[in-house]
Amino acid sequence: MSNQVTPSRASRGTFPAYQAGAGWNALLPSRVPHTQAPVARSFDVIVVGAGFTGLAAARRVAELRPDATVLVIDATTVGNGSAGRNSGFLINLPHNTGMGGHGSPVEVARKQIHLYDLGLKWLHELVTTYGIDCGWNPVGKYHAAATPDGEQRLRDTLAQYREWGVTYRELSRDALRSEIGTGYYGYGYHSDNNVFVQPAALVRGLADSLPANVRLWENEPVVSLDGTGPFTVTTATTQLRAGQVIVANNGFASKLGLARDRVFTIYTYAAMTPALSADELAKLGPAAEWGVIPANRLGTTLRKTLGGRFVVRSAYSYEKERPLGDVNAMLADAYQRRYPQMTSHKFEHVWGGVTALTRNGALYFGEVRQGLFASLGCNGAGVLKGSIFGKLLGEMACCQQSPELADALGFERPTWLPPEPIRRVAIVSAIQYQKHRAGLER
Repeated sequence: MSNQVTPSRASRGTFPAYQAGAGWNALLPSRVPHTQAPVARSFDVIVVGAGFTGLAAARRVAELRPDATVLVIDATTVGNGSAGRNSGFLINLPHNTGMGGHGSPVEVARKQIHLYDLGLKWLHELVTTYGIDCGWNPVGKYHAAATPDGEQRLRDTLAQYREWGVTYRELSRDALRSEIGTGYYGYGYHSDNNVFVQPAALVRGLADSLPANVRLWENEPVVSLDGTGPFTVTTATTQLRAGQVIVANNGFASKLGLARDRVFTIYTYAAMTPALSADELAKLGPAAEWGVIPANRLGTTLRKTLGGRFVVRSAYSYEKERPLGDVNAMLADAYQRRYPQMTSHKFEHVWGGVTALTRNGALYFGEVRQGLFASLGCNGAGVLKGSIFGKLLGEMACCQQSPELADALGFERPTWLPPEPIRRVAIVSAIQYQKHRAGLER
């Protein structure tokens, strides 16, 4: 029987198809992807997805089993996929503070913080060891509110910070204007719990520094996954076998039969200005780099970059990208409302990016069945969360035990999602409600 597989229309649904390249990736030199098919057709471990989760899992398996053959397959070119499309915040605090687990909410939060701190330390070691030029900058981040409802949300978060022992600086409208150049926000705070990176540069650097026993295969969609070990992994052009499979393609794992009633995909959008003049950059505050997280999830994220550009991110849509012309107008409006003093509100790059959410914000993590592992549903915090949970998943696949893995397995599991079309109606309605509630935070 031939190993060649005819690509099908169905295979297009197993990975995101973007209208435009990632702005972060466009700033880097052109990448020559690893597109040559491997000669071997059987591997000890196959990893589906070369984002932060998949690369971390592959690296850890290869470190613990240096004689194992590991193949990482990705449907896109590394850096231009979902991992290279985020805002580049590495926040080592829980995003989902309601996430349950064994113990009190404070105990659960502290376990999460411990894991994120370990992930941040590990990433920094890799960046330093391999000389990954990704603009690593541990300057913290702002949270800012433009509405009374948003301010109350921030104050509630600070109450949790105090329980967790996290330090912060509260900021008035005038203080925010002085530091980030806008009087749009009436209240905010700054905490040190964030590192900025150039996300496409980071993920490309991690991919290019994988151990020698890891093979990377880019621009090759995985179409299906079958078997119980050994597994059959069918790509657009061939069939492969593996003793173990690690699935790390986030919401698109549902197209391979995993987490169909637990994880869903949404698109979010960002835009980046051309390099700004010194005079224009001065209008954005004195610091060379900063970022703002909105008080409402559907609000607008801002980032002034070390490279002298400004990034605006906002909005969600369910499973399908909005027209980029509409996105450009929406993001330009958000930019202009906050910074009317800028000479121009034009963007050089506008793009969408997909992420995976769960109904209750919990991560879909662990061994699905013997030999099949998955970490899905990063809920918008994929760089750091993906890295540490990918590392732990690799250790789990190698039968390594640790208190950190026990903690990860003890967190709350994702709750059930209704089937289509009820799911679509519920999610789209929730997005519309949150947009209305966000108001000026958008």
